[in-house]
Amino acid sequence: MPVTIRIAVRDWDYLTPLILGDITSEKLTVQVDRVDTLVGELATDPVYDAKELSFSRYASQREAGDQSVFGIPNFLMRSFRHRCIITRSDSSLEQLAELAGKRIGVTGWRDSGNTWTRAALRRGGVGIDDALWIAGRLTAEHPIVDRLDGFGRPGLIESAPEERPLIELLDVGEIDAVFTPFMPNGYFEAGSRFRQLQRDFRSAELDYFRAVGYVPGIHLVGVKSGLAERYPWLPGELSAMIDASQKMWTQKRRKYADTTPWIIDELLNNARDLPESWCESGFLANRTMIADFSRELHEQRILGRQLTPEELFPAYAAEYGSAA
Repeated sequence: MPVTIRIAVRDWDYLTPLILGDITSEKLTVQVDRVDTLVGELATDPVYDAKELSFSRYASQREAGDQSVFGIPNFLMRSFRHRCIITRSDSSLEQLAELAGKRIGVTGWRDSGNTWTRAALRRGGVGIDDALWIAGRLTAEHPIVDRLDGFGRPGLIESAPEERPLIELLDVGEIDAVFTPFMPNGYFEAGSRFRQLQRDFRSAELDYFRAVGYVPGIHLVGVKSGLAERYPWLPGELSAMIDASQKMWTQKRRKYADTTPWIIDELLNNARDLPESWCESGFLANRTMIADFSRELHEQRILGRQLTPEELFPAYAAEYGSAA
């Protein structure tokens, strides 16, 4: 009898083959729940055995000595971040360096995506101390929660005044740009009041890839450590099933490319500009990216010290050794 687990993930379309049962295993049955936001602490969750995790929060747990979650270096969410910097459509700002001295909104200070976006900004010559940061909800539809998460610094990193939505502050000119992983409603409509800061963000992201060699990992897969101890093969089997789902989805997307008029052009560009390994999972394939992210977390004062990839994923370090 296969072991059955339940996992909570965001609605990533490449998981469709896994959700529909096209990807199966003799050892593992995976029940997938699609969620709008990442669920709470996995270790104490009575429903889920595994879930999609914030890379940043996972790293903070590891630094604190919390070993309740077994992290799998399979990054469900990967994304370049230049596209995540938006401004008003009538703004004169077009380059990262132009954000020096400006007021920048962020939807969450510790968020993995925003950490990577600040890393891209720093490569453009603008450090954290070079701007004023306002943390808050993107739109009025988003919940009011603590988005500073203990990382506020008066006069440098502050909460949005009166919990006003960032998109509203941007619209009236009280901030100059916003870091957001997901675009607000109306963003894709003709005549939108907002646009990406870098009009040709694709070229900027491709330059970034050529410089660093990876697409940043935002979220990873975690399973309860007790489950991984009881079934040592389970993390690898789960990761392999996710990889198989993505491979099948890519093959089908290339065949059924009429979901939007020009998606075939994007598929061709992706195949031309990136190696097939751009989304490869595993410790060795992602070690450089993992190390860079840990360094960013430390330099941005989210981690008290820089953890090594081996400290973040000790089970894989033991398997492969500390070289690479």
